[in-house]
Amino acid sequence: MSGEKQYFVYILASSKHGTIYIGVTSDLLKRVWQHKEGLVAGFTKTHAVHRLVWYEVHQEVEAAIVREKRLKHWNRDWKINLIEEENPDWSDLYIGLGQ
Repeated sequence: MSGEKQYFVYILASSKHGTIYIGVTSDLLKRVWQHKEGLVAGFTKTHAVHRLVWYEVHQEVEAAIVREKRLKHWNRDWKINLIEEENPDWSDLYIGLGQ
């Protein structure tokens, strides 16, 4: 990941075709780690949603927030298709993030 300020829209899942969570952050590595460690109270902790299955990068925070809100309003099938376009096995993308 580049040294310039970036913003990430991301999707976490509990398992393949499981519960989905959509969020936005400026530090994807740290935020997903927080979800995995159960440090984020609420939905992701309660439903064990901590597998990073999709994300995209934005240069402007406003664009990331707009995209997050739009994705949250998509129907479930559209979200699944978005994930499976790039990650058909729903692999945990967190594993390769810090490299």
